[in-house]
Amino acid sequence: MRAMLDQLMGTSRDGDTTRQRIKFSDDRVCKSHLLNCCPHDVLSGTRMDLGECLKVHDLALRADYEIASKEQDFFFELDAMDHLQSFIADCDRRTEVSKKRLAETQEEISAEVAAKAERVHELNEEIGKLLAKVEQLGAEGNVEESQKVMDEVEKARAKKREAEEVYRNSMPASSFQQQKLRVCEVCSAYLGLHDNDRRLADHFGGKLHLGFIEIREKLEELKRVVAEKQEKRNQERLKRREEREREEREKLRRSRSHSKNPKRSRSREHRRHRSRSMSRERKRRTRSKSREKRHRHRSRSSSRSRSRSHQRSRHSSRDRSRERSKRRSSKERFRDQDLASRDRDRSSRDRSPRDRDRKDKKRSYESANGRSEDRRSSEEREAGEI
Repeated sequence: MRAMLDQLMGTSRDGDTTRQRIKFSDDRVCKSHLLNCCPHDVLSGTRMDLGECLKVHDLALRADYEIASKEQDFFFELDAMDHLQSFIADCDRRTEVSKKRLAETQEEISAEVAAKAERVHELNEEIGKLLAKVEQLGAEGNVEESQKVMDEVEKARAKKREAEEVYRNSMPASSFQQQKLRVCEVCSAYLGLHDNDRRLADHFGGKLHLGFIEIREKLEELKRVVAEKQEKRNQERLKRREEREREEREKLRRSRSHSKNPKRSRSREHRRHRSRSMSRERKRRTRSKSREKRHRHRSRSSSRSRSRSHQRSRHSSRDRSRERSKRRSSKERFRDQDLASRDRDRSSRDRSPRDRDRKDKKRSYESANGRSEDRRSSEEREAGEI
């Protein structure tokens, strides 16, 4: 039951993606098993059972591959084809060896007798295949088709009896009684010339013979699929190559047209260069304007600050000079007063009473003269005004 669920739903059927550590794309997984054509599976339980395959066989991985192959092509058909080709080549080599061994052990016969014996073998093979088909149709419940096939079996049996009669007449009685063997071309098994229908039906309807038929048919199918995919790949490569060549031709044509019309190409280049230079010039102008604005703003702010500082410094210098001048004038006054007081003291000390009288008289005289002069000047002014 678990194997059936794995085959239907894959490794993550329980929602556990970590249960299966190996993936179907791993090299350890048998690609023929994923495509349901591994000889180890097909021929198991037969006389040519190959045992277990060296690679991993898992029905859940096959289900995973079938789900993933609907969205992506993994090209596992090529690996499976190589596997089946090597197996079929080995079987064909064993068939040739068996034929050589029979030719050495059996008596040599003429070419005519060998052709007659070959005809009997072909009829035996045809009868065996038809009987196997009848059994298959009967198991499926298709009675009418099985009856039609039985009619063909009776016709083949009649032909076989006639071919055996011809073969018996061409051979001596002693040599005819010997068992003439033949190697099956499909499964390399031995077939007798005088085998009955039951024996032939068991061989041609057996698992060994049908398994080899299935393997050979699968190999042909894989060859066809691989050839189609390779053809598809080649067409895609050709399309890509044609597209590349078309692009290269288009480039060459454009380059030639540019070389033939240098004026146009030059004018285009000039336009492009002009547009680029204009855009650059615009960018430079905008940058310079922004820089000028910034510089003006900075210069204004700096001039304002400088003027303010200069005014402050001027005011401060003026205040300082005024203070200094005041201090100097006050000092000079004090000095003059001191000098004058000192001179007075000295003059007062040095003068005699006579000098004092003279000076007093001189002062009184000068004052009287000054008053008279003032009067004269005032009278002259009045006369001038009149």
